[in-house]
Amino acid sequence: MSLSRSFLLVLPLLAAAPALAQTTVTGQPATGGASSATSGGQNAVTRPNTDHVHDNKAAGVGTGTNVKLERGANSFTENEARRRLEKAGYHEVKDLKKDGDGIWRATATVDGKPASVGLDFKGNVAAQ
Repeated sequence: MSLSRSFLLVLPLLAAAPALAQTTVTGQPATGGASSATSGGQNAVTRPNTDHVHDNKAAGVGTGTNVKLERGANSFTENEARRRLEKAGYHEVKDLKKDGDGIWRATATVDGKPASVGLDFKGNVAAQ
């Protein structure tokens, strides 16, 4: 058999390979309408909302005093971190820097008193 003829026999098998690779383990489509289009994708990830308490009013002073900040890859920019701290009731945010654990740390004032505050990758704000 010539090489070109062998290639013509194998070509349809190669064309079908992507379709075979897209089947599920059971060979059945997902049930209940679940798909990447309906799952919410990145929007489905939940993070605690430290900007507002449950009554939809801005979070008050001392928000997050019992919150433990978690290490992790923090994607907040410096401006976003500053705004979150200010929304949580901290004013005059200074020396804002991300530490080696991915936590934004700063000094700020609350009720006219100095405080050390932090913001983790989940958006949790806590006084230290």
